[in-house]
Amino acid sequence: MNQLLLRYTSFDAGQFDGDAENRGNAGLTLLQRWQETDGAATWLLFSINDADKARSWLSQADSLGHAPAEAHFLRTA
Repeated sequence: MNQLLLRYTSFDAGQFDGDAENRGNAGLTLLQRWQETDGAATWLLFSINDADKARSWLSQADSLGHAPAEAHFLRTA
């Protein structure tokens, strides 16, 4: 299973919810969401079915100024 782990240092829940259709079109499905205990960062774990579409979605988020601070493509070991 391929997954994408994102870390946001500034997380806007409204923006995130508004982008649901774009994430779905990119083949991303949210699995879990964590908030650091000090509130410094939000982590999101997605399953992905097309890494190229996921990279394109990340590139678009970056060009719009709301990309994550970190993005890690992972696979189940």
